Amino acid sequence: MAKKILIIEDDPAISRLVDYSLKHEGYEVATASNGLEGIRKAHYETPDLVILDVMLPGMDGFEICHRLRSDAATEKLPILMFSAKAQEIDKATGIKVGADDYLPKPAAPAEIINRVGKLLAKQSNLQVDEKSG
Repeated sequence: MAKKILIIEDDPAISRLVDYSLKHEGYEVATASNGLEGIRKAHYETPDLVILDVMLPGMDGFEICHRLRSDAATEKLPILMFSAKAQEIDKATGIKVGADDYLPKPAAPAEIINRVGKLLAKQSNLQVDEKSG
């Protein structure tokens, strides 16, 4: 069964590019264009990973990440922050609020696919360890 990725991104062009790239690699994709919609979809779409923009209308990605980590249903969901905010302090803030990785924009589709693959593999290994441990 294909892994499902939730993209929370308000820029339609970026969302379409990431969506297309992921589908081309065989992933199932859901999208949200703002924070509240993203949090709702993280619950009912049950994605395997979230790609999260930082600068979103209404609620920023740092707050969304914090809320996902604070909810038992989504606390272990891998989160890749993907943002034009490329300063080291932004990356540090993303990791501090619970992101598993932080990728500055712009990034080549191949790099996005690479990061997604690594996070899903890491998550899969953690689940195996939890079951056997």
